[in-house]
Amino acid sequence: MNKSRAGLVMLVVVFVAAMLTIIIYSSVGIHPYEAEICITYKGRTNCGTAAGATREQALSAGARIACASIASGMTERIACDDAPPDSIRWIRERQ
Repeated sequence: MNKSRAGLVMLVVVFVAAMLTIIIYSSVGIHPYEAEICITYKGRTNCGTAAGATREQALSAGARIACASIASGMTERIACDDAPPDSIRWIRERQ
């Protein structure tokens, strides 16, 4: 293998390693809040667990997950997402 090709291979390896590091770090480190949210909508109850960078993001994502299987159609999904939760259980919170 000539010198320029070896340099290119090394550059690609370093780039791939850097991208993997960024992906792993971002998927592990930026969600310090995790909660289980239970919602009742039109007589149906479901719970959803989600994580987020803030408490609000975790609550919003958990509500969307909980509503995904108990509301049908976009209008119902939006109404369900805005419904007050029956319960919120914090699994992980930033200290």
